[in-house]
Amino acid sequence: KEPASGELEGIVYEFDLCSLIVHHLNPSCQVRNSITILTREYIDGLPNGWRDYAWKRINKGYSMCSNITLCNEKLAPVIPSTPPFIPRQYGRCAVVGNSNDLLQDLFGAEIDEFDAVIRMNGAPVENYTHYVGEKTTFRILNRGSAKALDKIVALSASAQETIIVKTTIHDFMSRMIREVPILNPVYLMVGAPLGKSAKGTGVKAIEFALSVCEMVDIYGFTVDPGYLEWTRYFSESRRGHAPLQGRAYYQTMECLGVICNHFHTQL
Repeated sequence: KEPASGELEGIVYEFDLCSLIVHHLNPSCQVRNSITILTREYIDGLPNGWRDYAWKRINKGYSMCSNITLCNEKLAPVIPSTPPFIPRQYGRCAVVGNSNDLLQDLFGAEIDEFDAVIRMNGAPVENYTHYVGEKTTFRILNRGSAKALDKIVALSASAQETIIVKTTIHDFMSRMIREVPILNPVYLMVGAPLGKSAKGTGVKAIEFALSVCEMVDIYGFTVDPGYLEWTRYFSESRRGHAPLQGRAYYQTMECLGVICNHFHTQL
């Protein structure tokens, strides 16, 4: 069941292939040639960007940025002036999900061979390197993980891992960045409108990968039909959001040649 609605998840999903082709395969496609990191340049380029958009990326909104100086101050720790990454900056990228299915194969060495590796939330590599690798270039965080930013960055042995938050910045997050201090680059994500694609941090991680990588492979995004809860390779199972919709979406993306999905095959 969907936690929010209590309704049973559907077993059939329809996707607009024309829309997917426009977003991902057209030479001028929105995702492959877009900048997915929030910048001052992006906000400045929007009509009334500071008053009509910037406040949406700050927790509590600060009166719709009527005080632009205050909004600037709140966003300062996480928005650069210009994009820190460009389309196709990396050749081959791996997006590593959190499915318990990862423990069925030794993908670790294979994952570490990619030019960039993207992980999500608090997924650890320590004690699991044979299965998930140890390389981490980017980590995409949801709201809950962003609240534990100091613990998230402690998962990395160095400050080279770039943190990308898909929601808003909070005062306590700003304080952590300044006072802990957190040396990792921390940015906010600008998402492309993908319509009825899939839900959760995973699809945002893939979206980011497609914006900076030539080729994208995904691992740990599987769920078996008849599931009761999300499985995770590093902790107990928990309830999640429509994983079969995600599975259908990723299979559609693979059929279009946009991504390559790696998963355990039962013989």
